[in-house]
Amino acid sequence: MSTAETSTQWLRQPQDLFSVRGKVAVVTGASGAFGSLAAQVLAGAGARLLLAAGNAAALEATAAACRDLGAQVVTVARRPSTDADCAAIMDAALEAWNALDILVVASGLNDPCPIIDMPLARFEGVMEGNVTSPWLLCRAFGQRVVPRGTGGKVVLTSSARGKLGHPAGYSAYCASKAATDGLTRALGCEWGRHGITVNAIAPTVFRSPLTAWMFEDTEKARTVREGFLSRVPLGRLGEPEDLAGPLLFLCSRASDFHTGHTVYADGGYTAG
Repeated sequence: MSTAETSTQWLRQPQDLFSVRGKVAVVTGASGAFGSLAAQVLAGAGARLLLAAGNAAALEATAAACRDLGAQVVTVARRPSTDADCAAIMDAALEAWNALDILVVASGLNDPCPIIDMPLARFEGVMEGNVTSPWLLCRAFGQRVVPRGTGGKVVLTSSARGKLGHPAGYSAYCASKAATDGLTRALGCEWGRHGITVNAIAPTVFRSPLTAWMFEDTEKARTVREGFLSRVPLGRLGEPEDLAGPLLFLCSRASDFHTGHTVYADGGYTAG
């Protein structure tokens, strides 16, 4: 087979560009809505999983769902709050499989409060969960992957609120997600030469246990939903599968030439 034929072999099965089969993926915040979804998507796609979260019972529920999909799963019931926590999470993956290919940071929080009423401790809590912890996780990932020279994929969790403000006391959350976008760009530049791509998914409202009420046929839900959808060009709320495609893209070979990007899975909400 000629070099030209080899270089275009992928055209015979272009869907293989999106494969993560056999890859080792660390997912933090695996007990939350997006973390659990991300874990199950990667499980169904054939990845081996290290799942981490502070809620041990919810973490095991996610792990069980991933095992039902045929995945090999190891869990670490720790939040990524310190260097030691993040080291333990990464080292557990290396100990299990001697590989570390993908990091999905789905951990985070919001704590809405008008800025004039918000104590510094609450602001710092949001920044710790949404900025410091992801930074620590990325550092722990890079400290192990860069020397190995294997390359890798990092997917952070941003939000439409990293780009847009919100009137309901989001000064901490919006600032933290704007910082997530900045971290994505900075590490995309810093780690490009190491073959590590760094991107972020920025969803808007999608169906989850926390948002299920917005999908209901009640007066309150209809009022809130209609007001929100008036600003969404595609005219509907998000479904879990709307995040699955971007996630697989960013975790797979298909995104090898994409880094430092924030991908808005928002129905066009941030476009207007």
